[in-house]
Amino acid sequence: MIKYNRINTDKAKAAVKSLERAKASKGSYNTPEVNAALAEMFCGKCYICENKDRISSYQIEHLRPHGKNETLKYDWNNLFWACGHCNNIKSGRYNPILDCSQVEVEKKIAFRKEGCFGGDERYVFTALEMNEEINNTIQLLYAVYYGNTPQKRMEAVNIRRALRSDLSNFKNLVRAYYEVEEYEKEDIREAIRKEVGQSAAFAAFKRWLLWDHREAYKELLEYCGLF
Repeated sequence: MIKYNRINTDKAKAAVKSLERAKASKGSYNTPEVNAALAEMFCGKCYICENKDRISSYQIEHLRPHGKNETLKYDWNNLFWACGHCNNIKSGRYNPILDCSQVEVEKKIAFRKEGCFGGDERYVFTALEMNEEINNTIQLLYAVYYGNTPQKRMEAVNIRRALRSDLSNFKNLVRAYYEVEEYEKEDIREAIRKEVGQSAAFAAFKRWLLWDHREAYKELLEYCGLF
């Protein structure tokens, strides 16, 4: 989970207008305009787990559960883009959580993979500050990545597999950067920059991989704008 910018693009403006019409008619907030704008804003990723290419179901998620509150139900700033797995787990629970359109979540929570593949490998979320929103967000992340029902545990395995593959490819990129000749580095630097960017899958884990080795990777951190 990383910060996303809720930019007032043409698609966002169209989404807001469609929500105004839906609210006036007591219709559905699930409009084509809202879906298009959320997909744009969150770069086609689930805002919670950051999975991207292997998602079978996208849903509109209310950051703050709306219940019978019509304002929250149709509020553009309360609508987020999530996969079915994460939306179902979050539901009306874990409230409140960090608003990733306002807060740099990856600077409030450390995202790390610990242990070795095939052994005690585990994904760990560590609070860098303490408050209710951070605590609830961490609980949600553990439920998302490890499941809270038999079915969700099976789904979580697929997310961890995708994350493991992405992290492995990213580590290979970083290793390659320090192995090649100087004239070969530019293309790899650009690839690394994209892999820690807002549109990349599992960017929080990749950023923390660099941050945890900031002395060794200082050059990459500066290039990627992560300092």
